[in-house]
Amino acid sequence: MYYLIILYLYSVKQYLFGKRAMSDPTVEFDVFNNLRDRLIAGAFEHGAKLRAEVLRVEYDCSASNIREILFRLSMAGLVDFQEQRGFRVPVQSKTRRHELAEMRILLEAEGLERSINNGGVEWEARLTGAHHKLSHIESRISSTGEVEPLAALWSVAEKEFHQTLLAACGSTLMQTTHGLIYDQFRQQVVNAKTNYGYYSDNIVDHKAILDAALDRNAPLARQKVHEHLARNLRENHADIDTK
Repeated sequence: MYYLIILYLYSVKQYLFGKRAMSDPTVEFDVFNNLRDRLIAGAFEHGAKLRAEVLRVEYDCSASNIREILFRLSMAGLVDFQEQRGFRVPVQSKTRRHELAEMRILLEAEGLERSINNGGVEWEARLTGAHHKLSHIESRISSTGEVEPLAALWSVAEKEFHQTLLAACGSTLMQTTHGLIYDQFRQQVVNAKTNYGYYSDNIVDHKAILDAALDRNAPLARQKVHEHLARNLRENHADIDTK
């Protein structure tokens, strides 16, 4: 009798907690964010199939929960879904990269100008702090010549800096749209073959953008944003061979 009671209680515990029930929104949020970050950081090969049966084991949850999250990621443009083919990581595309680069230039240039016009000392401090963190990581990469050990940390710091450029623009929609475009752009450029999207010129580029912003020189800031991203326009990049 006692054995059956213990077995029953153990089964209930496994049902409620063993599979990390997605009824807990915190768990779903964590899985979604982790999988999104991995997709952006190049953890999956471009064009690779994303199998719910495999991912559910990694995340200790049901396949249906993983499919729901993959659908959400497809809405964010980070996963491709086709009937009969399932979920896949988007392939690298020169056209797609060009379009995303154009959108980043438009959004960041306009958003930064608005932040320059609207932002106060608090925004300047946030931007300076974000740049300090990014500059420290990029300097370490430059000194060691190795990107991969710091790729994940650098990716987070780089995103924080570029998001902070728009932090005082006064438009939540612009910031949200920029966040979606930024993630899709990073997914296109990040893999081992492209040195995880790292360029040695980044240190100088980011400092030039910061200086123009702090000087409240909007035309120059827009120019520096364009120069920083122009290498990704179709006519300027040749590190991938897809269409």
